[in-house]
Amino acid sequence: MMRDKNGFFYFVDRLGDTFRWKGENVATGEVEGVIATVPGVTIVNVYGVTVPHHDGRAGMAALTVNSNFSFETLYEKVTSDLPSYARPLFLRITPEMDTTSTHKLQKVQVRNEGFNIQTIKDPLYFRDDKLGKFVPLTPEIYEQLQSGAIKSKL
Repeated sequence: MMRDKNGFFYFVDRLGDTFRWKGENVATGEVEGVIATVPGVTIVNVYGVTVPHHDGRAGMAALTVNSNFSFETLYEKVTSDLPSYARPLFLRITPEMDTTSTHKLQKVQVRNEGFNIQTIKDPLYFRDDKLGKFVPLTPEIYEQLQSGAIKSKL
């Protein structure tokens, strides 16, 4: 359970919330559970986003973090504790999470927004396994994802 800025408590995990990536079902609760153990992560919301030229949905994690957060620690944790298909491909660092009227984390809106750098104002990151870290999602990387040029790296 989490407590929001208004003092309301709500469940962070939605049972049965899954998406399919690389031919595998990914349980968002499992991924959220791993990421939630990373120091500095205060709230985590995992969902699947559509990537052009790919079947299924890639993992994306929206995070609220504090000063103890480290991208390096997060990368190490998801690499060691999650199978390759369940590791988030994208990160969104946000100052606060939107919730539904029943105080669940909002997934529909963020899933629909995807990783569009043209509309999302929050910092976005891409998991680059060749470099072994999360890197800022630059316009160049975004265009390569849109055109399918990065397809072999996913």
